Amino acid sequence: MGPLAGMKIIELAGIGPGPMAGMLLADMGAEVLRIERPGEADLGVRRERRFDLMLRNRKLIALDLKDPQAVAIVLDLVENADALIEGFRPGVTERLGLGPHDCMARNPRLVYGRVTGWGQTGPLAHTAGHDINYISLTGALNAIGGRHQPPAIPPAYLGDFAGGAMFLVTGVLAALIEAGKSGQGQVVDAAIVDGAAALGTVFYGMTAAGQWRQERGTNVLDSGAHYYNVYQCQDGRWISVGPIEARFYRDLLARIGIDPASLGEQLDAGNWEPARERLAHVFRTRTRDEWCRSLEGTDACFAPVLNFEEAPQHAHLKARETFVEVDGIPQPAPAPRFSRTQSAPPAPPSAPDARRYGEVLAGWLPQEKIDQVRTLGATGA
Repeated sequence: MGPLAGMKIIELAGIGPGPMAGMLLADMGAEVLRIERPGEADLGVRRERRFDLMLRNRKLIALDLKDPQAVAIVLDLVENADALIEGFRPGVTERLGLGPHDCMARNPRLVYGRVTGWGQTGPLAHTAGHDINYISLTGALNAIGGRHQPPAIPPAYLGDFAGGAMFLVTGVLAALIEAGKSGQGQVVDAAIVDGAAALGTVFYGMTAAGQWRQERGTNVLDSGAHYYNVYQCQDGRWISVGPIEARFYRDLLARIGIDPASLGEQLDAGNWEPARERLAHVFRTRTRDEWCRSLEGTDACFAPVLNFEEAPQHAHLKARETFVEVDGIPQPAPAPRFSRTQSAPPAPPSAPDARRYGEVLAGWLPQEKIDQVRTLGATGA
């Protein structure tokens, strides 16, 4: 099931954007074979495997890639793969004997997807880093936060997952389409700094036009404006409003009992601070749920600020089945949705199990090679 059904993709286990990219490809129907190091329960945050949701929908084997025999097995697997994705520092797979040249010599149609923080080239390419560093360098982190406040550190959505995993998946899919025409594979160099920079394209255009101030919290879209902001309610919970368009702005103010004329011109930044104080006072007079009953479902551009436990219970997300429960764990459903080649419900994360390698590697390797994999440090036998 899914639009990528029939595609075979090898994932060399890593952290952050690599597993997310593998999940997205698997969610869309690709057969993703993840190769982990023997005995390694988790490459990221220590938790039970069933909670590592980015590992869902995978087939897994364990191989020590420092062993030449294991490398030979991976090259055999490559012959039957459409793509390979990896997230090591530049040069690591080359030293292992699994770089693009090695793999594409065995399969010229292979799409070789690489995701790193700094990219394959450049003065920082070989240095360590994490999401916070990549979004710092590209201007994104400086733009997040309130006026006169330090930059606010977001979760890894923006760098690792949006700037890294999503651009890796986009690049791999584009290269697969091209390979179907030319018969030739290619290398996809997905750098988180490149992706994070690309996500900010509109803001670089606004900066060049003199329409974006570099001081945090002074623009419409960064909490500077009273009409695109968050407000605390009587019960300490938060709501968000974002009626940028004049007619939606008027609708919000009418519903909360404020005369627009009393706030001054909406787009005049000189009016924003006193207007924000006025809205803050009004929103503190009711609880979050009371405001939801008054404003949800209107054109006031309103939503409650929900946490990760609350979001799956919201009526809209339940109606759309945005979240599903797998193995007793609520989690986001596969996205996007397809009208004809629908994605299958997610399968829970599993661990490499040598007893199942015949099933896992069917269609990838002949039986004698499967038997060899079982002897190369696989766990769970």
